[in-house]
Amino acid sequence: MGIGVAVGAAGLAFGTAAVAAGLSPAQSVFMSLFMFTGASQFALVGVVAGGGSLVAGAAGALLLGARNTLYGLRLADVLGWRGARRALAAHGVIDETTAVTLAQPDRESARTAFATTYAVLGSFWVVTTLVGALATERVSDIGAFGLDAVGPAIFLALLWPRLREGGGRNWLIAGAGAGLALAATPLLPAGVPVLLAASAALIALAGPSADPPAPTAAEPASGSGPASGEARP
Repeated sequence: MGIGVAVGAAGLAFGTAAVAAGLSPAQSVFMSLFMFTGASQFALVGVVAGGGSLVAGAAGALLLGARNTLYGLRLADVLGWRGARRALAAHGVIDETTAVTLAQPDRESARTAFATTYAVLGSFWVVTTLVGALATERVSDIGAFGLDAVGPAIFLALLWPRLREGGGRNWLIAGAGAGLALAATPLLPAGVPVLLAASAALIALAGPSADPPAPTAAEPASGSGPASGEARP
């Protein structure tokens, strides 16, 4: 709930940016309600505000949002939902909901974590988008509040335990991914550096597996992870 409130507050910045780019408050809220992926939304209005075409803005937004497809592949197994619940959950697959869900020890906790983060963050994101859009004419520089830093800071906090406990290989992958993103950002269109950084995960294929050895007959396996019989993410 804390993550949902904190990250959702960044909708103030998006509402302001959207209206400054020429969108109406209603259009801004529509984007936050149905698009619901902050970085892609900012990319789209950023291109439009800079004089770019809607097609170019949409292409950048799609590139940034492509990572959610990879998240969805993992969460589909972890959550185990089917039918309408699965379709609804697909709309809520973003950085924060994925990180919180994969940190849980079992499927029931994972489902609770996903649903809570999705509901709270989604609600605050839409409401604060409306507030930011309506307040644009009254606040000269909403960037002074630093709300754009809330999302990255919280996501880093979620990743930190995995880096601290994961050993040298995790640090190597994280460092390589960050380096690729920083090096490519001045050279490639928005969204491409994020996808390129994901290639650092190929380091995990090199060398011996970091997974623990399979239990012997004297050491029966215990049910751990988001679902019994599944590997931990």
